[in-house]
Amino acid sequence: MTDKTGVALVTGAGSGLGRALAMELAARGMKVAGFGRRMDALEAVRSDIGADQFLPISVDVSDFDAVAARFQQIRDHWGAVSVVINNAAVYPHRDLLEETPHQFMKTVGINLGGTYACAHHALLCMKETGVGHIVNVSSFADVAPLPASAAYSVSKGAQRILSRALVADLADRFPGIIVTTWMPGILATDMGMSEGLPPEVAAKWGAELAMRQDTELNGKMFEMSCELPEGRGLKRRVKDLVLMRRRPALITLE
Repeated sequence: MTDKTGVALVTGAGSGLGRALAMELAARGMKVAGFGRRMDALEAVRSDIGADQFLPISVDVSDFDAVAARFQQIRDHWGAVSVVINNAAVYPHRDLLEETPHQFMKTVGINLGGTYACAHHALLCMKETGVGHIVNVSSFADVAPLPASAAYSVSKGAQRILSRALVADLADRFPGIIVTTWMPGILATDMGMSEGLPPEVAAKWGAELAMRQDTELNGKMFEMSCELPEGRGLKRRVKDLVLMRRRPALITLE
């Protein structure tokens, strides 16, 4: 089922993928609140989308008290959020010998702490109705970290663990609240590469995923437009073979 009504929140909505996601969700009929640190960039998004569908909100997602206040602002303006896309992230390129612990934890505070803060306050809204969808935008940076990217790699790897922890904590009590992880791929944005995918293309997949209120999605991980299969140990593979069980078909977002 696809939810074409309600209120969505996109973090990091002032530019790049966040901007594209906000515009795509609005084009599909949702009201969109956009978190970002630069109000001028958010105002430009509102100018493109329209004031009736986009609410610009200046906030640093690592300021947890401010995040709580901004969620109340959304509730007062439009009501509770039903969709959250945790997209805000920073990618400082610093050698470990130069990066101070404070700088390291500031990155973690945005990429991981901001994701948790927004998920937490969204869940306080969603538990009232028992439905909602949280999409955490992540990457595989932790699998093979590049030089001068320790804080980004650590925070993004932990973000994927956070998604699984949210599902473990909530799935039994609130099966209608869906948590998924999405890796959009390498994009042609300031944090990506010039030869990467246009963010507008990726945003169609991200918006489609976020708007699906399908409990079968809970705990799933997607790369670009395709679900990634779960890893299976040898014992699980042998058991499936003996019982002649097939893997379910993977979900696509096309």
